[in-house]
Amino acid sequence: MASPSLAPLLPTYGYGVPMPVDSCPDVPFLPPWYLRSGLLMTLYMALVAPHTWTKTIQLPPVPYQDHIFEGPGRVPLFGQWATPPQAKGTLIATYGITGSLEDQWFLEILGRKAYHRGYGVLLFDWRAHGKTAELSPTLTSDGLYEGDDYVALAAQAKALGCPPPYWFVGYSLSGQLALWAGKSAMHLPQESPLQPEDMGGVAVICPNLDANRSLPYLMAAPLGQYLEQAIAKELKRLALKLHQYHPQEFDLAAIQRANSIWGFDHELVIPRLGFATVEDYYAASCPLPFLADLTVPTLILYAADDPLFSPDIVPELIALGKQSPHLEVVVTEYGGHVGYYSGPMGQQLANDPDPWWAWNRVLDWVEGQRLSPANATRNKAMGIDRKTS
Repeated sequence: MASPSLAPLLPTYGYGVPMPVDSCPDVPFLPPWYLRSGLLMTLYMALVAPHTWTKTIQLPPVPYQDHIFEGPGRVPLFGQWATPPQAKGTLIATYGITGSLEDQWFLEILGRKAYHRGYGVLLFDWRAHGKTAELSPTLTSDGLYEGDDYVALAAQAKALGCPPPYWFVGYSLSGQLALWAGKSAMHLPQESPLQPEDMGGVAVICPNLDANRSLPYLMAAPLGQYLEQAIAKELKRLALKLHQYHPQEFDLAAIQRANSIWGFDHELVIPRLGFATVEDYYAASCPLPFLADLTVPTLILYAADDPLFSPDIVPELIALGKQSPHLEVVVTEYGGHVGYYSGPMGQQLANDPDPWWAWNRVLDWVEGQRLSPANATRNKAMGIDRKTS
């Protein structure tokens, strides 16, 4: 459920309604003064942090092994995994709307920190991304199928020797995917080697929760349009690579028409998934309707000043957190979109070894859940079951 509030109200963010904020009462997030703007934090993470992050942590690279996993429908998924001696569990994670494992430095930070804390790590290129795109023409579904992919990866990780419990982790769009994984984990396939007690939980940072609201919000402001176009160009680049790998599967003319996020989904995604409109697709993949019904422990870190998402989602998200004992919603005043870069005073207040506040909170939460006295029998009592068909 939602954490106690640090600040009862925030200034309005475009909809004329002050927004209540819940936050970690003992571990506040305090960015540097110059990053106390959601837009500036987001731009810093996009333009500066990729070049400086290696100076912020003193942890060696993880000794990953490459492996081709398999999702439902026999979709190949490229991943990398590693497990330290006597691992305490395994984190399974991927990245946001564009990119590949080769360039996801923020995900690399999670891998190093988790491995250093004694957890196995499995990182993967999700559908239509990175090396997975080379292996299969299967396109994205914003969680509708990727949720099952996470669970399938956990089962195969178990066979490789990565121990339970398994934690599904993501940020931005992969946060949406991981939330769908939490839903999938409530009904394990009959043939799965996973047991209910193998399911650890879900932890996400700034997940996409409602594209039907957030995409129009993003497009309503000139700077938002700039951010949207930057993402759209990456999506077109992704589609052109898919066409290069699988020329018989993709219409080049449709790719050329896909000049926006909405256009990418309209031209390429919804025809394959059978949706009549992009809006129908966004509604079907929206995780908000099932959040309060999740029975696996779930942590959502969300910044009220995230410039990519509609601010009117925040009060709704906080209300959902208060409805469920399994859902912990932490909304902070600052943070931007997948930012959460602490200043020196913020690191001192949080007792963190580095500026990566969100990853430190995720790993602290995982550790707390793992050490919970009820951990061993928790999931059997929470309604995690086997699919009957």
